[in-house]
Amino acid sequence: MPRIAEPPVAVLIGMPGAGKTRVGGEVAQMLGVRFTDSDEVIEQRAGMRITEYFSEYGEPKFRELESQVIADLLHTADGIVSLGGGAPMTESVRRNLQKYISQGGKVVYLQADPQEAMERARRGGNRPMLAGDADARWRALYEERDPVFDAVANVHVHTRGSSPQHAARKVMDMVMEHDVHVTGASITPYDVRIGVGTSNHLAEVLGDRPVRIALIHTAPVQRHSDRARALLRQAGYEVSDVLIPDAEAGKTIEVANGIWQRLGNEGFTRSDAVVGLGGGAATDLAGFVAATWMRGIRYVNCPTSLLAMVDASTGGKTGINTPQGKNLVGSFYTPAGVLADMRALETLPNDIFIEGLGEVAKSGFIRDPEILSILENHAQQLREFNGSTFLGSPLEDVVAELIERTVKVKAYHVSNDLREAGLREFLNYGHTLGHAIEQIEHFKWRHGNAVAVGCVFAAELSNILGYIDQDLVDYHRQLLGSLGLPISWSGGDWDSVLALMHRDKKARGNTLRFVVLEGVGHPIHLDDPPIEAVHEAFERIRSAH
Repeated sequence: MPRIAEPPVAVLIGMPGAGKTRVGGEVAQMLGVRFTDSDEVIEQRAGMRITEYFSEYGEPKFRELESQVIADLLHTADGIVSLGGGAPMTESVRRNLQKYISQGGKVVYLQADPQEAMERARRGGNRPMLAGDADARWRALYEERDPVFDAVANVHVHTRGSSPQHAARKVMDMVMEHDVHVTGASITPYDVRIGVGTSNHLAEVLGDRPVRIALIHTAPVQRHSDRARALLRQAGYEVSDVLIPDAEAGKTIEVANGIWQRLGNEGFTRSDAVVGLGGGAATDLAGFVAATWMRGIRYVNCPTSLLAMVDASTGGKTGINTPQGKNLVGSFYTPAGVLADMRALETLPNDIFIEGLGEVAKSGFIRDPEILSILENHAQQLREFNGSTFLGSPLEDVVAELIERTVKVKAYHVSNDLREAGLREFLNYGHTLGHAIEQIEHFKWRHGNAVAVGCVFAAELSNILGYIDQDLVDYHRQLLGSLGLPISWSGGDWDSVLALMHRDKKARGNTLRFVVLEGVGHPIHLDDPPIEAVHEAFERIRSAH
């Protein structure tokens, strides 16, 4: 059976001597795919070496042939492809690379150390563009090409001091990322990058304007904050290490005020930036500090829990808690990027991983039924999550897809309604009761667990009012329970819960407001339902009904 032509997994570009052929070959071997060097294909078509073709026909004719070969490879060379050093300087090649990227392709700019690249280029030969004083020509070409390569690529890999194998591992990690682009009428576009090693993008996302970076993190993620600090310092930033209390204890006005004082004392300006690293509470607080310091500075979120990866770090909701309720003080302020490095899940305890599945399931109920299917099919493996054996296991791909799909659900709602005027409220399915549970339990209940119970409550209310049948309510209980999530709660009295639900962000005046379902993927707003129905739904979640 003939092989079906497919586009490349990734295309490598870079200066002469950057190691495109060696690194590309290593990446291909790691992934078990073919490696294609465009220069070799050109020589096969031309029937002569590139230096000879240059000499006989000149550079314009060579670039024309090169462009034709690359156009073909971008449609047929499934695997890893490396391009000649000057290929992206041709306009037609750039257009084809941009089209390839728009269809999900990865163009990787191997950014080698100049001295290392020049030495390799001198040894390599067959480089007509370096004829004469090779080092001087290389430097001149670099000045011309680097801005173009930087703009063309959507993946940038620094290889200074790296062995070909180490550089290939970095390339492979970045190529295998899942990227979700978030945009909208009132949003400065940004990307959520999901995969192993996405924290390597930190300096790239922050840019070259900031001098000082406030790295806001909690103690339990010390290993990951150490890595982020090292990456930031290697990139030349001055890093202020800001340790905050873990979980909801870190989301207070007192903690925020302490950080504001530090930023003022350390001379943070409008061009400096914040990095939030940790769970959802840490990224919420970091975003709030960034949004309020000098009326808004750049910030990047590096979530380290499943819950933060799928929910808190994306969407631009920043905030702190007050004694009267959760997230009542905050702002809508989008990050410059979100780096969901799945390496962080290695250190995540099982119960913290499980609670994140509450938000994942919620996204399935309101928009993407495939999420529910994946959860069903892998419930046992997810429930038995073990961070120490996670990476490299079959579960890694399952979790990556769940994160990507859940982030896409959030991105859809955020892109169309940043400030929660209507559509975005659907993301609060299960949250009206969930937030009340957290408050009554003094935040000893984790958010995802409270949302899971809240989803059952919302399903019960939907059923009582005739929007869904009992089978869908039972499905809520069965699926969430199979994942190890709680499906009932008996910790608070009705009057206290009702009072807190009246203070929910969705409430309008004295009117209760809920998100309920008409079916899977079909949420609706419910304004001021009969209080008897709300009470009955509440009583149903007091036991395993």
